[in-house]
Amino acid sequence: MSDQQLAIQSFALGGFQTNAYVLTNTDTEETIVIDPGMEPARLLQAISGKNVVAILLTHAHLDHIGGLNQVRALTKAPVYIHPLEQEWLTNPDLNGSSRWGLPEPIVCDRAEHELADGQMLQLAGFDIQVLHTPGHSPGSCSFVIGKHCFGGDVLFAQSIGRTDLPGGDYETLMISIQDKLFELDDDTIVYPGHGPKTTIDYEKTYNPFVTGMLR
Repeated sequence: MSDQQLAIQSFALGGFQTNAYVLTNTDTEETIVIDPGMEPARLLQAISGKNVVAILLTHAHLDHIGGLNQVRALTKAPVYIHPLEQEWLTNPDLNGSSRWGLPEPIVCDRAEHELADGQMLQLAGFDIQVLHTPGHSPGSCSFVIGKHCFGGDVLFAQSIGRTDLPGGDYETLMISIQDKLFELDDDTIVYPGHGPKTTIDYEKTYNPFVTGMLR
């Protein structure tokens, strides 16, 4: 896979401005959706008519799965999630939607596929490495395609994911960042769940939450 084959679109969705990503293989026109967030109208418009072959979930907090039912209905694509958050899809108390005063809690069907740390997925002509990167949530995963890492709410531009939600743990998050993400090549681009993209090297150098912990 060359970078020329990978077209990446991002959409900041809903009140949480959660980044949903649309990855398209420009050779085959096959497409992957990562984290279909709330108020997904722009995302649905972007993938209408595309051959969506998979929906990847970095984790199952409400703002990352708010548009899952609509994307599933439109594309009929299978969903991938870590087994520790499989039940979060069906349980509004676990995914947090019952606590935010939404008009309706978010309830989705279970995912068709469960992810494992180190697993290699072959989807849309891409080799996708799965990294289990817990800390923000127990089943958080990052997806690595070449020099591109889609990390959900683990590492942000000069920030890190919050750990005060149920199932979050600060020490676990720090281990995920240092032992998983910071082992990627320095020029790897990180596409986070919120905010602008960054690189591994930039965060090693300038992220105030992690610079002091580097070994």
